Amino acid sequence: MAKNILFLTGTRADFGKLKPLILKVDASPNFEYSLFVTGMHTLSRYGYTVDEVYKAIGDHRLSQGFRSVHTYVNQGHSEPMELVLANTINGLSRYVNEFRPDMIVVHGDRVEALAGATVGALRNILVAHVEGGELSGTVDELIRHAVSKLAHVHFVANDEAANRLRQLGENPESIFIIGSPDIDIMLSQSLPSLEEVKRYYNIGFNEYGLVIFHPVTTDLEETARVSEEIVSVILSSETNFVVVFPNNDEGCELIFSAYEKLKGVPRVAMFPSLRIEYFLTLLKNGLFVLGNSSAGVREAPVYGVYSINVESRQLNRFNHPSIINVDGTGESIKNAIEIIKGQPQRKPVYHFGDGNSAESFLSVLDNDKLWEIPKQKQFIDIES
Repeated sequence: MAKNILFLTGTRADFGKLKPLILKVDASPNFEYSLFVTGMHTLSRYGYTVDEVYKAIGDHRLSQGFRSVHTYVNQGHSEPMELVLANTINGLSRYVNEFRPDMIVVHGDRVEALAGATVGALRNILVAHVEGGELSGTVDELIRHAVSKLAHVHFVANDEAANRLRQLGENPESIFIIGSPDIDIMLSQSLPSLEEVKRYYNIGFNEYGLVIFHPVTTDLEETARVSEEIVSVILSSETNFVVVFPNNDEGCELIFSAYEKLKGVPRVAMFPSLRIEYFLTLLKNGLFVLGNSSAGVREAPVYGVYSINVESRQLNRFNHPSIINVDGTGESIKNAIEIIKGQPQRKPVYHFGDGNSAESFLSVLDNDKLWEIPKQKQFIDIES
């Protein structure tokens, strides 16, 4: 009998990571999948990206009565993260009570992932965490490591992440290095052309910088200040910009308030969200990425694209000559843009994977030993 793998997605970013894994599972006769879609996907402000989830898995499934997708609204406007966590636990718990999966797969460091890991651990369901063991700034790092401690299985990007999980007392036999799944999409031959993307989103310029700036939940003063500085640089620059809305963490309203000044500016194309493949094409062809998104320190180097990493949100994460770290003042951002102008793209970097993550993921799932991993976890001391 095929095992059911439940994937939980709450954002456009984590769905981009999970999509290759979902499609690989879907193609296997040994497994069936289901999707619990919540978080930013269900909010109109961010483009109601649950529609993109439906498109990604194929609308024909729905017409055939396939029960693979369950949509759950876990938040209202500006609800605090702890309430969103509680809401998600409540909705997911009821779902698994009705459709109990064999495994729950969560990604990264969002509260939805923490909810998924909590429900799985407490309901005695195998929990798999994708991209644990990473470093990140703000409260995200706490959430990521908490998810890892609740998870039974770890699909990590590289040796560094695996070593950190061993430091956390995780069983080495439960840690599998598969790379970062979205690199599968990045290195595929099926990305749309830049002209197709420009036409789809009505972008009227050829050269541009990407802007993705998220709240720093542990320092809202920094969030307010830096968002105003970024807007000031955009308005005074001769460069074109594609601006993507921030995530919905506490402090996002400060960014939205600053972005009001960008409305109607011809050199600025602003979007609530972008389809993952279309975003990757824009990233691949962009002059640089400006902001504090993980895309600047993880995805951009894969294409050799420069990134201007602002302030502390990506503190201690991967560094590379293509990444310019700045303090968030307008002057430092302008100087970084000047440094990048006229520079050729760097050589691609494959620190987080080489495009074979989904195949590696399925290989692990197909191994009977995986399903024998105990749900009763024990802390494993590092041998001295």
